[in-house]
Amino acid sequence: MSCPKCGSAECAKDGIAKARQRYGCKSCGYRHTVQYRGISAETKRQALQLYHEGLGFRSIGRSLKCSHVAVYKWIKAHGEPIGAIRSTTGVEVVGPDGMHTYVGSKKTTAG
Repeated sequence: MSCPKCGSAECAKDGIAKARQRYGCKSCGYRHTVQYRGISAETKRQALQLYHEGLGFRSIGRSLKCSHVAVYKWIKAHGEPIGAIRSTTGVEVVGPDGMHTYVGSKKTTAG
C-alpha cells in the first residue's frame, strides 16, 4: 500500500476510524483510509436516469438512500457540460399556438 499524498510505501496501521482501518504514512505523516466512502458511479447514473424520467431530487434521494443535496449536485455537474454547447443566439421567429384561436372564439360579455 502507498500513501495517496506522497506516494511512499512506508505506511503503518494507525488506529480505526468509523469501523475502518486507518493508516499513517511514516514519511509525511498523512493519515488515510483505504476504502472509498463515496457513492458509486452506478448510483449516480441511476439518479440521472430517474431525474430524466421526471422524479424530484427528494424522491430520488429516498429511493437511492442518499441525500437530496447530493442528487442535486450530481445532476447539476452533469448539466454544466451541456451548457457550454448551448446556442447564444436568440430565437428569431416565434410561432403562434392555439391560445389566439381560443381567446378569439370565447363568448363572454366581459372584456
